[in-house]
Amino acid sequence: MNWDYLQPVKIYFGKGRVQEIKKIAQELGCARGLLVAGPFFFKSGLAEKIMKESEGMLVASFGDVSPNPDVTEVDACAEIIRQNDIGFVVALGGGSPMDCAKAAASVALTQDSIRKYHGTGVALPAEHLPLIAIPTTAGTGSEVTCVSVLSDHANGKKAPIVSEGFYPKAAIIDPELTYTMPPAVTAGTGIDVLSHAIEGYWSKGHQPICDTLAIHAAALVFKYLYRAYENPSDEEAREKMCEASVIAGLAFTLPKTTSSHACSFPLTNIYHIPHGEACGLTLDYFVRINARGTGSERVETLAKALGFADAEALADAIFALKQKLGLRCDLKDLHLEEEQIAELVKISRHPNLYNNPVEITDEMLDKMYRYLAN
Repeated sequence: MNWDYLQPVKIYFGKGRVQEIKKIAQELGCARGLLVAGPFFFKSGLAEKIMKESEGMLVASFGDVSPNPDVTEVDACAEIIRQNDIGFVVALGGGSPMDCAKAAASVALTQDSIRKYHGTGVALPAEHLPLIAIPTTAGTGSEVTCVSVLSDHANGKKAPIVSEGFYPKAAIIDPELTYTMPPAVTAGTGIDVLSHAIEGYWSKGHQPICDTLAIHAAALVFKYLYRAYENPSDEEAREKMCEASVIAGLAFTLPKTTSSHACSFPLTNIYHIPHGEACGLTLDYFVRINARGTGSERVETLAKALGFADAEALADAIFALKQKLGLRCDLKDLHLEEEQIAELVKISRHPNLYNNPVEITDEMLDKMYRYLAN
């Protein structure tokens, strides 16, 4: 078995470390930074506080980032970078600000719209601005990945862009930033962590280092996610979920995600189901499918490594966890018609689907969506 491993992001983990932005930027030789953050952080005052504490290191900000960032937002952010002679970017928030910042920090050095590279197969130029990523949710792992997931709402498209230039130079994981996450966000981002770990483990691109990381991250989710959901002030649970999130990010970056993520894109794009919840919706279903086909022994090995009797018990545990977290377990409320199920099947044929160890046919997708819908 041949495999390669790369992790170019320097990780700073610990409470209060968001205060080190200026020092880290100086170590990277950066100047004239742009803060990219979700609107919430401008309302809460955190963005202003970070700007002030940077003591002039951050000279501009961008907060027009939606939950599923659109290509127009990336282009707007890139234009601010060009107009203000920005030398580096700080991304603060969940996956959305990071996705926007990653793409903008690269495309800003061209005169192109990001649409040129979104789902087209055209590779972004290698040159990019340095990025410091600071997650405020324990979920996406985007702070250590080279992926930016963007929407093009005008053309009904949502797809990831992969570029080596998207790897942040540094990631600051400060658990204190997650203390104010509401339970619903804790649940949705947490189940996304579990999806990253499990899909990274069984992906066709799996390799030993990522396998080990995946097992570690998944075990943390099963132990600490419900604790963080039930008691948001549980600092140990918050810290351990941050640990799970970044380690799951390392676990799936190279192998890539698979079936559950492929199916999440139409569920989010068409029915506006939050990304993590959309991934978790099908995760236990695909555990059962993958335990019965090619590579099934890996699914059984994963289940036993996590302390379960077998893959069926793992699937049952995922379903039970979703129920306890109040997450969506079916699509019954959508009252899907025949043509809507057919559309879901069609759009689920996303490239990530082909990373799945078992070949997923249209018939299998149709059966799954009908099961979830009825």
